[in-house]
Amino acid sequence: MHKLSTERFTDRVDNYVKYRPSYPPEIIDTLRSECGLRPEHAIADVASGTGIFTRLLLENGNRVFAVEPNAAMRAASAPLKELFPNLTFIAGTAEQTTLPSTSLDFVTVAQAAHWVDTEKAPKEFERILKPEGWCMLVWNERRTLGTAFLEEYDRMLHTYCPEYKEKRHGRTEIVAHEFFAGRQFKERVFQHRQEFDFAGLKGRLLSSSYCPLEEHANHAPMLKELERIFRAHAQQNKVWFEYDTRMYFSQLNR
Repeated sequence: MHKLSTERFTDRVDNYVKYRPSYPPEIIDTLRSECGLRPEHAIADVASGTGIFTRLLLENGNRVFAVEPNAAMRAASAPLKELFPNLTFIAGTAEQTTLPSTSLDFVTVAQAAHWVDTEKAPKEFERILKPEGWCMLVWNERRTLGTAFLEEYDRMLHTYCPEYKEKRHGRTEIVAHEFFAGRQFKERVFQHRQEFDFAGLKGRLLSSSYCPLEEHANHAPMLKELERIFRAHAQQNKVWFEYDTRMYFSQLNR
């Protein structure tokens, strides 16, 4: 379980591609209306992973540099290149993107800013951004309260996933304040939803970095409890994750 952050998802790529959520359209709408995003802008999507958020930027018409240190995740996003010639893959990190100075209009980090060095990464983003450029952090933060299913699912994670309390994404506001320390930034929150059958729920669970994999003693009992929870709460063989999609954005160089 204890891996470098850049390697934690290597064994989870297939599930990540299939079962992680995309982002609500309000994210791109807000970048347009409040940050002036236009199709001609160049964007570094840092820690781009399997390209979930990268795709939304490409669909907006932008030239995107997908910066991702994990080779397996870069490979999973490779098919995007066939659809979007404006995509360039970069084997880099948030702390060392390798991109030229003052070359980007936007830097985005989706579902990953809790993995970066919140002192070094902002300095790197300041370096590669143009003077009026924007930085945006976004997370899909799964709700842990509100329905019996969500609450039982969260209790299961606390029981079977030793790293869950430390790694879960309930710290987004704390991370954003650390990242933008001393700078003004804005926050927007949007509702998002994801529907699963049991195979999808299992895949979504196994895509999480804190989830024990097959060789761990907790793996089998965890899946047994997952099935029990699903059968107890499924409606028409479906359950739902509810998310608060939290977006933080700032002009770092102002």
